[in-house]
Amino acid sequence: MEVAATRLIALHANKGKTISQCIRDRTDYAKNGEKTERANPAALVDSPRLRKKLEDYDYLIQHFFTIHPTASIDRSLMNAETFLSMDLTIRKDEADGPQILIYHTHSQETFANSIPGNAQTGIMGVGEVLAEILRKQYGYNVMHHMGQYDVEKRDYAYSNSLPALEALLSENPSIEVVIDLHRDEVAEGTRLVTEIGGKKMARFMFFNGLSRTRRLGDIDSLPNENIADNLAFSFQMQVLCNEYYPGLTRRIYLKGYRYNMHLKQRYLLIEMGAQTNTYEECMNSCVPLAQMLDLELSGKTDFTLDPEKG
Repeated sequence: MEVAATRLIALHANKGKTISQCIRDRTDYAKNGEKTERANPAALVDSPRLRKKLEDYDYLIQHFFTIHPTASIDRSLMNAETFLSMDLTIRKDEADGPQILIYHTHSQETFANSIPGNAQTGIMGVGEVLAEILRKQYGYNVMHHMGQYDVEKRDYAYSNSLPALEALLSENPSIEVVIDLHRDEVAEGTRLVTEIGGKKMARFMFFNGLSRTRRLGDIDSLPNENIADNLAFSFQMQVLCNEYYPGLTRRIYLKGYRYNMHLKQRYLLIEMGAQTNTYEECMNSCVPLAQMLDLELSGKTDFTLDPEKG
């Protein structure tokens, strides 16, 4: 089992508790527990040695990304300095309505110990934990959309969900961040688990669609003018997670289609654990994930490659 080096206050045990009690426990700890020591990810990327390495395309890809065999990368997009220089902050105090939308293209995804027929022990229950932490601890206005678009079959879930998402964003123009929360599918012998503060947490992965494959090249029928912003959002989040919670995230996964990521600049598709994880492990991981989201969106961390800054 991979063990993360950063300390996080242990969460309450879940045995015998309802889902709502588990949510309260996590938000109480996020609000009142000991805080991790403040670190500065900018110092990490400001080191001349690492800065030089990040300028190298092969180093960047090897250390931060996993590429699906069918995907094709536009090398001009893959620039760490560009990613880190993008301002993706939002203003909580200026919102008149929801700021963050959480939804699930694959709402039927479950975990090793999910209770059949109980959505709160599947990926939608994990989404509600994340939404509650972001609301109660960090003060964001979060809409958790519980639409189900993969009940009969998964094949068309992205196209099935698109009209509803477009309507939600049109009706709620205050939404600036979209999170499509999934869980991954891995070999049955694989366990995506790390330990932080003595608590087991599911490792998670940021995922980006490129609208570009080796066979088709640029997919004109799936345009995405937000690809650069999408990539920057994932990359900045990955840098934060690597700095605060090493081992908690897997490398960013790049695949060839669009996955509805054209809808917003600040769009994260997250694979939270896999079918071999417990739902408690995935709920536990919502605490550091919410913390990293707040650092990213609040602008508390300055991402820069400027050697004069530090």
